[in-house]
Amino acid sequence: MGAQAMNATSSDIVEKPSRSSRKRLFSGPHRLDSKVLLSFLAIAVALMALFWLGSEVMEGDIFAFDKTILRGLRLAHDPATPIGPHWLPRVVLDITAIGGVTVLTLITLLVVGFLLVSRSASTAAFVAAAVASGAIANTALKTFFVRPRPEIVPHLIEVSSTSFPSGHAMNSAMVYLTLATLIARTRKRVAVRLYLLGAAIFLTLLVGMTRVYLGVHWPSDVLAGWGIGALWAVLCSLTAKLLQRRQFGG
Repeated sequence: MGAQAMNATSSDIVEKPSRSSRKRLFSGPHRLDSKVLLSFLAIAVALMALFWLGSEVMEGDIFAFDKTILRGLRLAHDPATPIGPHWLPRVVLDITAIGGVTVLTLITLLVVGFLLVSRSASTAAFVAAAVASGAIANTALKTFFVRPRPEIVPHLIEVSSTSFPSGHAMNSAMVYLTLATLIARTRKRVAVRLYLLGAAIFLTLLVGMTRVYLGVHWPSDVLAGWGIGALWAVLCSLTAKLLQRRQFGG
């Protein structure tokens, strides 16, 4: 009887977590932001997979969808003129700037400065490292793939770097999604966290679409930028969680 009791006790110790413990594991206060980011990443990756599959099917041309979309955004009789009202190109230029190096760097510096003034040096260092390393990764990918810019329509702005992946799409996804995730962690209300993440995703999507409208990126460049940027934000979110747990011993 003593041996049986000991065996029963041992089995209780190593048995699977209870339903309540599993529920706490997957429904903690910071699970919402991870679910939203992972959902956005999954959608971006799925869209890109469908994009490449469709391109291969159509005429055997890997860039068939790319060309169709770029040409569809210009007037048929004048490829130099984009579709839409006369004021739309100016608005698009304003929007695309929020995904540029200057604006993203300024936003990052302001956030890092705020964190330092708030005596959150470790978080400030994390944000700076996450954004800087992401920018380096984007440059490395552009150098590796060396994909030329589209030339089937005139560019509405001047560009100099290579095309794949879109730096504006990737960097805006990294910065806005990462910052939104970190801020959302400080909020208890679900509606506030959803708003922050939704706003970050909205800005990221807007920036990416402007690059195609301006004719400086293939749509597949933008999809890749969204996917990689979202993946980077997810990795930063997970890293922040691990560092937080290690710091507080949780």
